[in-house]
Amino acid sequence: MKESLNSTAPGHRLELDHYRGPVGQLSFDDLGLPLENVTFVVVDLETTGGKPELHSITEFGAVKVRGGELVGEFATLVNPGVPIPPFITVLTGITTAMTIEAPDISAVMPAFLEFLGSDPNTVLVAHNARFDVGHLKAAAAGLELPWPRVKILDTVKLARRVFTRDEAPNVKLGTLARICNATTSPTHRALDDARATVDVLHTILGRLGPLGVTHLDDLVTASDPVPAARRRKSTLADGLPHTPGVYRFIGPDHNVMYVGTSVNIYKRVRQYFTAAENRKRIAEMVDLAVSVEATSTATVLEASVLELRLIAELDPPYNRRSRHPERRPWLVLTDEPHPRLKATRSLSASNAPTSLGPFTSLGQAKRAGELIADVASLRTCTKRLPLTPASRSSACHLQAMGKCAAPCVVSGEVDRAALKDTRAILRGESDPLWTTQMERLTALAQQERFEQAAVERDRLTSVIATQRRKERLLPLLQARQVIAVCKEEQRWEIVVIRYGRLAGSAVAQGEEDPPSVAAGLAASCHDVPQPEFACGAAPVEETEMLLKWLWKPNTRLLECDGPLPLALPRNAAARHDLPKVRSGVELD
Repeated sequence: MKESLNSTAPGHRLELDHYRGPVGQLSFDDLGLPLENVTFVVVDLETTGGKPELHSITEFGAVKVRGGELVGEFATLVNPGVPIPPFITVLTGITTAMTIEAPDISAVMPAFLEFLGSDPNTVLVAHNARFDVGHLKAAAAGLELPWPRVKILDTVKLARRVFTRDEAPNVKLGTLARICNATTSPTHRALDDARATVDVLHTILGRLGPLGVTHLDDLVTASDPVPAARRRKSTLADGLPHTPGVYRFIGPDHNVMYVGTSVNIYKRVRQYFTAAENRKRIAEMVDLAVSVEATSTATVLEASVLELRLIAELDPPYNRRSRHPERRPWLVLTDEPHPRLKATRSLSASNAPTSLGPFTSLGQAKRAGELIADVASLRTCTKRLPLTPASRSSACHLQAMGKCAAPCVVSGEVDRAALKDTRAILRGESDPLWTTQMERLTALAQQERFEQAAVERDRLTSVIATQRRKERLLPLLQARQVIAVCKEEQRWEIVVIRYGRLAGSAVAQGEEDPPSVAAGLAASCHDVPQPEFACGAAPVEETEMLLKWLWKPNTRLLECDGPLPLALPRNAAARHDLPKVRSGVELD
């Protein structure tokens, strides 16, 4: 089983009380593949001069080198099956007669792919790679041969990066070969040109070294338009783990400027120093950074949760989500003689089943409350009404509109029908409200009152979307403990959740028994006390993240200790599709 930082075998206790420092530095092998260990296959083709297709190649030339040493060469003419145009003969010296006895592409292409190999750390190099690789892929596709997963490098692009205009007025192979003192001069024959390209490549690599291009990951992005100062800072990723986890960019004042997460910390951090990162604000952050720290985690899910907690704790200035999470609002009935709806952020956990929430904002809660009160004919005035109506008070306009029973001036009796309908909606019974509001939307659409229809649609969406959220969240929020496993490739990810908060995660690999690992994890996890308030054990964002993981098709429950099953009720609000109001009478 793979353990993560602060782990206790056989599981991992996820505890984030305060920010912890960096993970220990890994071995030199974890920095990536050094360029001296990379296999380069430098290729050059001669063609008939036409577009890439099955029979467009007339000659192959390839040189395989590693660590500056020659490993092998591949060279052959190819019979294209058509006469070679005169202008190609003038350029290359290859005639139709020379290719008549040459093998067909169906024999040459498999041999070349075998020479190239399929190691993902092999780099296929060409001068103007788009041309050569285009013809190679077209030939492979025509023969229904799979194209290997190799990296591709273009010495034209690299040359533009390392040679100045004064040194090289152009990036033609002949010009660069002279500048690089190539031992072989290009002759427009495949093998000679490939040998010349090898010498150009080695000169380029020598110039890129002082710029921080020392490993394969550096080289594949070396032609990107990235400032040299930023590229040199790529060494900040050295020593970071190749595991899931969280990384932190540290500023000159030793403050955490940015928090991120990845399935492979090292590779993700390296991308910040290449053209893959094009966000101006983040580029500014990278230029300011003086170091990068990381925390490995057992699972990707744990990394995502840890990222949320770190952002909330550290408030990094460059994270868009850099804010302290607030409790989400809920809709509840007030405790008074004549109840009404109100939004509150301090809902008792025991009242969650009979309340509606959590809403994404107070505005959404307000829209939902207006619709529920409208449909149920519940009073909306905010005064606290006595059980016995005042003798000299008068009803407001809502009574005349039939929207309120006016308990303030009429009988003083509680409107039990309105309360019954309201409580049903708060519990999650959506059918009556849905039917009423859809009829209203249909009528408005037919009258082409689209702006008002959009308002009613938004009010309905506020209720239904929140009912859906509650249906999924409530079982997890009330569960004392949930243990689940998820099969990911050749391993099992194991998670322990308590009251909607991630208590710990672990990984079972090989012959390890997932239930046994899960039992050990549950025994070692940090305790989560039953919260006093709804969503009090963790921010809603964390619980929703856990729900998304639990609802994955390959997730299986081992234990669910709670009053509700992790399932949707038969009358779930998820049955209703949210409507769309169009600029016509149709309504989806």
